Amino acid sequence: MLTIYNTLTKTKEPFKPLDGNNVRMYVCGMTVYDYCHLGHGRSMVAFDLATRWLRKSGYNLTYVRNITDIDDKIINRANENGETFDALTARMIDAMHEDERRLNILPPDQEPRATDHIAGMHAMIQTLIDKGYAYAPGNGDVYYRVGKFVGYGKLSRKKIEDLRIGARIEVGEAKQDPLDFVLWKGVKPGEPSWESPWGPGRPGWHIECSVMSTCCLGESFDIHGGGSDLEFPHHENEIAQSEAATGKPYANAWMHCGMIRINGEKMSKSLNNFFTIRDVLEKYHPEVVRYLLVASHYRSAINYSEDSLRDAKGALERFYHALRGLPRVPASGGDAFVERFTAAMNDDFGTPEACAVLFDLVREINRLRESDVAAAAGLAGRLRELGDVLGVLQLEADDFLRAGAEGKVDAAQVEGLIQARLQARADKNWSESDRIRDQLTAMGVVLEDSKGGTTWRLAD
Repeated sequence: MLTIYNTLTKTKEPFKPLDGNNVRMYVCGMTVYDYCHLGHGRSMVAFDLATRWLRKSGYNLTYVRNITDIDDKIINRANENGETFDALTARMIDAMHEDERRLNILPPDQEPRATDHIAGMHAMIQTLIDKGYAYAPGNGDVYYRVGKFVGYGKLSRKKIEDLRIGARIEVGEAKQDPLDFVLWKGVKPGEPSWESPWGPGRPGWHIECSVMSTCCLGESFDIHGGGSDLEFPHHENEIAQSEAATGKPYANAWMHCGMIRINGEKMSKSLNNFFTIRDVLEKYHPEVVRYLLVASHYRSAINYSEDSLRDAKGALERFYHALRGLPRVPASGGDAFVERFTAAMNDDFGTPEACAVLFDLVREINRLRESDVAAAAGLAGRLRELGDVLGVLQLEADDFLRAGAEGKVDAAQVEGLIQARLQARADKNWSESDRIRDQLTAMGVVLEDSKGGTTWRLAD
C-alpha cells in the first residue's frame, strides 16, 4: 500500500482516496514573470513523479497545477519591460511549457490561470465576509480575519501569539490585526484591475489558489502539494480561507518538496542565486538534469553543484551502457527487482531506494549479456520500464551517450576510423590499431570493445 508523508499530521500515512479509486491532486504552480529556475523544476519534477506513480499504481488521477498570472512581481516586471502584464505572462508560460517538455514533465490535466477565476474569488470573498471571517474597511481592500479561524497554524505548527510578536500594521494598511492578510487589493494608479463589489482592484495571492483548487477539484480533495517554502504563510492561509468558506476539510494530505540549495541557501530569484532551467540545459543533457532531481527524495533538499550534475550524468551513462547493444524487447524477468522498486516507491515515493534497485538491475544485465543475451535483453526492457516511472531511460543508448557530439566531432570520420581499426586488428596490425585509437582519443572519443562490436562516445 502507498504511504505518503502528510505535512498536516507530520506522519507517514496509508494513502486512501476520498472517492474510491479516484484521486484529485492540486499543486501550486509558477508565478510567470520570469523564466523558471531549477528550484521550480524541482517542484514540477517531484509532482510529475507522484503523478506517474499514482497512475502506474492504477489510480484515476486528476492533476491540477495552477498558473499565477497576476501579482506584484508580474506588474513590476511588465512595467520594467514596457509591455502589458498579459503579454509578459503569455511569453513566460510558453517558455515554462518548453522547459517542461525538455525535462519530460507530463502536462497537468488542468492548468487554471488566476485571471480566469476572478468571479469565483469575488464569490468566496463575499462568503467569508458574510460569515465574519473577512472585512472590507472601505478603502477598496478586503482582509481575512486570522484571529477568528480556530485552526490557524495547524499546518505549519505556528501559534498566533508567537506570530504577533513583532508584527505590525504597515503604513497605508487598514488591517484590524497585523496578522490579517489581504484577499482583495484596491486598485493603484497604473495597475491592471477588475471590477468588484468593493471597487476596482485585483486578488491577493492566497485567495487565488483556494478558488482555483476548489473550482477544479471540489471543496475537499486528496492531495495538495508545493514547495516547502509555501507551507507558511501561503498554504496555511489557503486552509484558513477554504475551510472557513466551505465548512469542510480542505486537502486530505499535504505534500511539500524540498528546495534546491546553493551554498546552504535556498535557490531563489529574490536572493539572486538561481540558475534557470534553460541555463543548466545549455551545459547538461535534459535527462541528466531530470535524474539529478529524481535521485534524491522529494522531501529532501538538493545541494546544486557541478559535481552533483556530473554524478547524475555518470549514473545515466552506467544505465545506458547496460542497455547498449541489446535488442529492444518487452520486459521480462526480474520480478524481484520489480517488487523492491514497488516497495520503495510505495514508501512515500522513495526514489533513492528505487534508483538503487536500477543499479542492481544493471549489474545483473551486465552479468548475463555475454552468456544469455535473451535474458539480458528482457531485463533491459525491465530497466526501461522502471526508468519510465522516473521519466528517464527512454532514449536510444547511443543517442544519449553521444549527446553533444554534433559540432565537436565528425561522426562519419569517427565511424571510418573505427572500421579502419577493426581491419587493422583483423590483420593483427597492432601498432596501427593503437595509432588509430590514440587518434580517436585525441579527438575526445572513447572506444568500447565488446563481443557485439565497437561503440563510441565522447569523453567527459
